[in-house]
Amino acid sequence: MKIIDAHMHYSNIESFKQTANDLSKLDYSYDGIIKEYKEAGVVLGIAMGLTEKEVEGFPDPLTATPMGIDLEDRIPENVVYCAGINPHHLGEKELAELEETVQKPEVVGLKIYLGYYPFYAYDEVYQPVYKLAAKYGLPVVFHTGDTYSERGLLKYSHPLTLDEIAVMHRDVNFMMAHFGDPWTLDGAEVVYKNRNMYADLSGLVVGTRDDINRYKDSPRFFNHLKHALTFTDNYEKFLFGTDWPLVPIQPYIDFVKEIISEEHHEDVFYNTAVKIFPKIRPFLK
Repeated sequence: MKIIDAHMHYSNIESFKQTANDLSKLDYSYDGIIKEYKEAGVVLGIAMGLTEKEVEGFPDPLTATPMGIDLEDRIPENVVYCAGINPHHLGEKELAELEETVQKPEVVGLKIYLGYYPFYAYDEVYQPVYKLAAKYGLPVVFHTGDTYSERGLLKYSHPLTLDEIAVMHRDVNFMMAHFGDPWTLDGAEVVYKNRNMYADLSGLVVGTRDDINRYKDSPRFFNHLKHALTFTDNYEKFLFGTDWPLVPIQPYIDFVKEIISEEHHEDVFYNTAVKIFPKIRPFLK
């Protein structure tokens, strides 16, 4: 089975390096992702554009829009990305550069970091981004749920706030990163209600293979997730993602395979990503 990792990172972010070194114990590098993807059978990774100007600065209000991927000078051939948005820098100049950027073949979507920046999805500041998404047929990915920085503000990243934007822009497909975890049941209602809202299953665990297994085998840890998946009852609305480097690739694939029935694996691991990220098709081998 071919696998698309619909949510990963390839950015020079200090907290990602620390996580890889201290928690997930993996090689966060060009060589590291090439090796993990090859061993796990992942044919494509969709990175989330993200940069920081100051070490440990994310969410950095100074970084420019659009944000790209800058872990190393080399970018793997099977990694594309969503251009990242800093709402503090969305003037005419930045919007013009963003429009130029989204026309590049390797830019397959847009990423908005709810919770990390203090703006709701429906804030006026983001409306030009949605217009660009509609113009170029690109999906918009939102961070939702818990933030990987204590400087984040959770009220902006609650998944219920996406309902308004899904209704407002019916001509754009949206992806709710992390399924709004821990508010997955609220996220499930937004996905269930709106035909243009999808969710990825990335970032539900941080750590090593042992950590993944420990959480997976807990009788209660994933009850809320399983409840939400059952409520939505439409596995064509979900995408596999790892949030690499937060976890190693193969153990996370094994984990998601266990919580999703085998009959839905082709959709979750491949088909839905191809559907909502149409620009990735030329990169699939």
